Amino acid sequence: MSPKSLAVFRCTDCGADHAKWAGRCDNCGEWNTLVEEVGAKAARPKTGDRRPKPGVSAATQKLHEVKGSESPRWTTGLAEFDFALGGGIVPGSMVLIGGEPGIGKSTLLLQIAARLQQSGRRVMYASGEESPLQVRLRADRLEESASDVELLAETNLETVIGTAAATRPDVLIVDSIQTLYTNDLEGAPGNVGQVRECAARLMRFAKESGTTVFVVGHVTKGGGIAGPKTLEHIVDTVLYFEGESSLDHRILRATKNRFGSVDEIGVFRMTERGLEAVSNPSELFLGDRNAGASGSAVTALMEGTRPVLIEVQALAAKAGFGTPQRVAAGFDSRRMSLLLAVLEKRAGLRFGDLDVFLNVVGGVRMQEPAGDLAVAAALASSVYDKATPADAVFVGELGLGGEIRPVSQVERRVAEATNLGMKRVFISERSVPKRSPANIVGVKSVSDLFSKLF
Repeated sequence: MSPKSLAVFRCTDCGADHAKWAGRCDNCGEWNTLVEEVGAKAARPKTGDRRPKPGVSAATQKLHEVKGSESPRWTTGLAEFDFALGGGIVPGSMVLIGGEPGIGKSTLLLQIAARLQQSGRRVMYASGEESPLQVRLRADRLEESASDVELLAETNLETVIGTAAATRPDVLIVDSIQTLYTNDLEGAPGNVGQVRECAARLMRFAKESGTTVFVVGHVTKGGGIAGPKTLEHIVDTVLYFEGESSLDHRILRATKNRFGSVDEIGVFRMTERGLEAVSNPSELFLGDRNAGASGSAVTALMEGTRPVLIEVQALAAKAGFGTPQRVAAGFDSRRMSLLLAVLEKRAGLRFGDLDVFLNVVGGVRMQEPAGDLAVAAALASSVYDKATPADAVFVGELGLGGEIRPVSQVERRVAEATNLGMKRVFISERSVPKRSPANIVGVKSVSDLFSKLF
């Protein structure tokens, strides 16, 4: 290492710099996040004056003086992908796509590249992980023809940007950001400084040239995108590709979008010929439901602006050991413990000697409290060993007092349930409109719900 090089320890979560290593970041308080980084050479002042020099002033303008119009979005032909982006690709934007290894990030972007190329857009695919032959073999398996997509196998950032500036593509795809490096910084590709600097320069190139940049990002064991947290702050849109390796469907979730709403999802099915868009996710998640089995209930969740019907399964069985098990898949385990305590106190159900298993079907993560009522109905159905009505949907938040609290956008949830043939929708009594449809059933408390069901 050069004696003039500046070695710092940078936090991978907040990006704060530290002069020496420590177990805990002083800025954000996270543990084991400091990573050694070799930065650029430190500039020495030519004189003894160490005071900061004032910058050059720039002209300002009022907002009403700003001229221009919004550029039309580019559609890719994959309806679910365009929906997750908020209506299509915004020219000059930068999109980060993260996901587990093998989930289908490269396949999705290669399909997007093929569709854009066929629609008359020029696309350059910069691959730092796969050789040109590997990319060609992947493209040959796709339904779309990607033969005209320009391919660049390169990991040097200056070469990638220089080639893109010379060829002027409409879309630049970088797979992946962790393989790029710049000659201006020391250190291996993928470290904190390299990732942040490469992302900042790609963003600057996108804004100055009008080229849309798609960047693939690896994820850590915790599920976050590897590298500094500032990587997600730099880009315009962050998409997470989710799904279980044992399932054939994938969920593309927008966690940040400067040009649309967040938490929008696109659902795809993985096939031998690539990813296929699923136009009605509710039918997919309810397709294999056994309506006559106990311990099953359906709820309507809002994924962004889209209501989706999801099945919740619960199993309460006699505990084989002294301490009962509490296992939840797709649901917060602490939230499940809270609901079990409410059901014991307010509804008289006993779980002290029962193992409780909870599963949200389809690998979906239930994060909003609107699914509490379905969880309670599924748990009670398993304890009573009586099936819930096959045509019933449960929407509501369960309070500590056993009351059913209203949730937002009830009308859209009810409309989605009605479209799929559901006859009854159990919601909070306070959410029932004056001119409510016949299929809405208002419930006041969890004991009131159980009395109507069982």
